[in-house]
Amino acid sequence: MSANTKPTASELEILNILWANGPSTVRFIHDELVKTKDAGYTTTLKLMQIMMEKQLLKRDDSGKSHVYTPNISQEKTRGQLVKRMIDNVFNGSASQLVMQALGNHKANKAELEEIRKYLDEITKSNKTDSKSR
Repeated sequence: MSANTKPTASELEILNILWANGPSTVRFIHDELVKTKDAGYTTTLKLMQIMMEKQLLKRDDSGKSHVYTPNISQEKTRGQLVKRMIDNVFNGSASQLVMQALGNHKANKAELEEIRKYLDEITKSNKTDSKSR
């Protein structure tokens, strides 16, 4: 995803379906979308065509039905969206984002343990980096 490519909320819904299910047809994507929102088939098709133009999707048209795959990774997309949010909403403060997220969502025991483990890894990495300087 280039710096200029910013998936919209609707495009992210389609990307999430593809990331979860793998290569899919417009029909499959549409059937998944209508489970949670009112969407017309032609609207889904047009949105996916726009996503092709933006290079968010790739299309295999060698078979009877066109099959779409994401042209961007979920991890990279999340990273860029979070960075943009930290910069634009939290004035560059990752800690403010984390505190806001934990304040708005009651993390369960497993999530808190995962967060602690991640913080321990970052702390160890930072200590190693500072020693090698």
